[in-house]
Amino acid sequence: MGLFCKTPERMPVPPRKTIPPAVLRKTLLDWYNAHCRDLPWRSPPSAPPPPAYRVWLSEIMLQQTTVTAVIPYFLKFLKKWPRIENLAAADREDVLEAWAGLGYYARARNLHQCAKTVMENYGGDFPADEAELRKLPGIGPYTAAAIASIAFDIPAAAVDGNVERVMARYHGLKTPLRDNKKFLKSEAEKLVFAGKTRAGDFTQSLMELGATLCTPKNPQCSHCPWQGGCVAHLNGIAADLPVPPPKTVKPVRYGTVFVLFCPEKKSVFLQKRPDDGLLGGMTEFPSTPWNETPPKTGKDIKKYLPQTVKTAEWQVLPEEIVHHFTHFTLRLSVWQGCGTETSAENRQSWVPAAEVEQRALPGVMQKVWRAALESFKRK
Repeated sequence: MGLFCKTPERMPVPPRKTIPPAVLRKTLLDWYNAHCRDLPWRSPPSAPPPPAYRVWLSEIMLQQTTVTAVIPYFLKFLKKWPRIENLAAADREDVLEAWAGLGYYARARNLHQCAKTVMENYGGDFPADEAELRKLPGIGPYTAAAIASIAFDIPAAAVDGNVERVMARYHGLKTPLRDNKKFLKSEAEKLVFAGKTRAGDFTQSLMELGATLCTPKNPQCSHCPWQGGCVAHLNGIAADLPVPPPKTVKPVRYGTVFVLFCPEKKSVFLQKRPDDGLLGGMTEFPSTPWNETPPKTGKDIKKYLPQTVKTAEWQVLPEEIVHHFTHFTLRLSVWQGCGTETSAENRQSWVPAAEVEQRALPGVMQKVWRAALESFKRK
């Protein structure tokens, strides 16, 4: 098909008026003026754009994360690093610790590297150009378009999952979103370029429609400003679209994690993960590799104990820790032990038990820590 979009399979369309993109755009902006949420990274409708630093920070945090979860982290980051030069000068460990619990930790590493790149290559100012923005660490096509439009009022089609869902329902697409990416982007661009002003407000209005009314479940079609032209609504099947892709079963990996206490000094043994790869640079309890099959014997497990903790006395907690990553499910057996505080090697440390939760523990290790604490309380 070359550069042309394949016409997707659509639902039958009941009689309806063809609504021009410019009219759809104005209708949505009018709705946004009256119903947009007050969010800490937003400017009011028709107001000057918010600082690019705030837009960028919020967009990185909002990747695969809900607004409710992001708000306290966004405010915490702004308080600690109010400007990009503050974030660029921060230690990466501090950034990872502040990010802990938000998930998808590569975002935090890219966030810090991006701040440093903007300071070094652009004098602390984000480039007001979509193509230049895409060159920065952690910024892909969607995020670049969002920053360009919201922070600089440049017309750009920022198409995320919310926008794809809105467009798929409006056009009544009968096939999964992944089969219609080019078409959905093309339709969004028609709306974006149908007006010459308020590019940022329009980007946010589309996001807002998907986040508040055209939601994955129980869409509120009766309140939607586009209901008169929406094929899914006119067919009474908005809740059934978009068509889900075929289900795939996540593979399961198994491992054992070691939580070692020193009762005498009330400390806990922690180590840093390698800088690259899954959960890179985060703090963790020592563990075996995460493999497709569980270890067969205790001897198989103990060979992965760090030298400094091999003499501890261990007990196995009765319940596994189950954690879902994007591409696999992890099942961890927890070994809990008591021992004396010995010398720690590179990337290892003994940390006061009261300070463990302040460290950059990823979600799976937070679950491990809570399980270990509950076990000690029962003793």
